[in-house]
Order: sequence, then C-alpha cells, then structure tokens
Amino acid sequence: MKKRMKINRISIGTRGSKLALLQAEWVKSELHKIHPEIEIRLIKIKTTGDKILDVPLAKVGGKGLFVKEIEEALLKGEVDMAAHSMKDVPTVLPEGLHVAAICKREDPRDAFLSRISNFEFQISNFKSLPQGAIIGTSSLRRSCQLSHIRPDLKIVQLRGNLDTRLRKLDEGQFDAIIVAVAGIKRSGWAERITEILEPEICLPAMGQGAIGIECRIDNEVMNNIVGALDHKETSICVRAERAFLKRLAGGCQVPIAAYARIIKSQESELNSKLKTQNSKLILDGLVGSITGERIVRGYMEGRPEEPDALGIKLAGDLLARGAKKILAEVYG
Repeated sequence: MKKRMKINRISIGTRGSKLALLQAEWVKSELHKIHPEIEIRLIKIKTTGDKILDVPLAKVGGKGLFVKEIEEALLKGEVDMAAHSMKDVPTVLPEGLHVAAICKREDPRDAFLSRISNFEFQISNFKSLPQGAIIGTSSLRRSCQLSHIRPDLKIVQLRGNLDTRLRKLDEGQFDAIIVAVAGIKRSGWAERITEILEPEICLPAMGQGAIGIECRIDNEVMNNIVGALDHKETSICVRAERAFLKRLAGGCQVPIAAYARIIKSQESELNSKLKTQNSKLILDGLVGSITGERIVRGYMEGRPEEPDALGIKLAGDLLARGAKKILAEVYG
C-alpha cells in the first residue's frame, strides 16, 4: 500500500500587486479551511509585466509576461503552487506544469467607471458618453469593441494597479475607464462601478474573473490538495474559452474575446450539483481589427462534456468568416 506523504508547509507564488495578493490570500484561506494543520505562506515574485508599466502589453510580448518568472520559480521548486488570474495565463504552458484547479468565477464582465461629483456619477452610463470622450483602458479587446460601437471615442492607454487607474480618472485625465468587474469587486471598490457592460457591448476576455492554480504535474500531493478548489462549472467554461483562443493562436497583439456559460435545464436546477447531461454549454467569441472597424463574431452551443471541441469549432467558424484575414494583417 502506497504511503501518503504528509505536508507541513506550502508556498504560493504570486505577483506582488494589491489585487494579485488579495487573490492569493483568498486561495490561502480556502486551503486553510480544508487543511488547517498546514502552514501556508505567500512568496511575492516580480514579473516582467510588473516592471514595464509605460508600454502597451501588445508591444512587449503579451500577458505571458505576468506569469513567466512565477512559472520559473515553480519549475525550480522555489514555490509549490502559483495563483494566477486565468486571463493572464497563456494557452501553452511550460513542460512539466499544468493548471491543477480553476476556482469559482467572479463576475467575468467589464465595468464602466466615470468620475464622481457631489456623490453622483458625472456620466451615468456608456451610452451617455459625450462626443469625443476620453476612455482609459489597457486592453485592445476593449478598445476594439468600444470603438466599433462609438468610433468618435478617444481610447487612451491606461496601465498600473487599480488605485492608480482610479486616481487618474478622478484627476480628470479620463472621462471614464474600463476595468474588470472581478478585480474591482475583489479590491473592495464595487461602489465605484457606474455600469456593468453586458457582453453584447463588450465581450469579456478568456478566463476573466477566474483564479487558476498552477502546479508541477509530478507533484501528486500538491495536485490532490489543490484539486479540492476546482469548480467544475467554471473549469468547463474557461476550458472552452481557452481552446477558442489556442485555436486562433492569439495573444495580446490582437483583439480576441470569448465568454462561455452553462445553461441548466429545469431538471438540473433541482439538483445542487451540475448535471451536464441535462445542460448545454454556450460560447460567444469574436476577433476584431485593432481599430475596431471590423469584427467577426460568432455563437455556438455544445455539450459541457466537450468544452475544448466547442472552442475549437467556434474558432474555425470565425476563421472561415474573416478572422483569418484579420489575424494575418495583425501578425504581419
């Protein structure tokens, strides 16, 4: 009979930003609920993406820059696991690593934030933006979709942590900014949300709102511990979104978005556990030009048991309808 190893101490690798630490602390607290006997500590690791704040992500290599150094620490055994925002995790992982768990997702949508004056939002919603309004965002995905709806808007690069973005908004540098609902809620700033943008206006990023835990594949003990935090429904949806992105071979250099959700039948609603055989997986996706002039958007339904197949199928459909040409233009 195989003897089970006992673990006394766990280290979690994380970025040092306020939001990343809040997410890692949440993972730590959830693990403590299951294993109160284990000492868990956070190891802050500065990534390339954290060091370069004055250049758009699309020009410095994309979102893989937020995980590279943490993954190196994992492979060297300097940390036991890593907590990431899934939207920052590349679809191709280094050999020897895998995402062992995807935690229950927060709201995946984007938030519209305007300045507050006399306890009221100066601009009540996205539709009320004046002609030529200045919008701050760090995302090509967001700027593409918003420019497609409102070509008159002036989209300005905005990076930095959430506190910095809010400060720049309140100083009057922008009429509004767009950030992830999940990040602003986790940071305790939910009251600053002027409006939550529905996917019809701004389709979310792949994996947005979900925290992923990455481990070494050969660390069986750690995988068993982490596996308890995996949320089945979230994992299915994020897998579909990431399969869509992987098939497109896309990164931060091109506007790509996807949003999956599971619609349960009346029968499965009666059961607290997800009954995939009585449910359907729905996936929306898009590829757009950087200027927002062209957007190819699609929608498909499939089986929750086959999320990767659905993502690949929808990506193929978009490629055939014009996305291939857009991608070729962007990548040169």
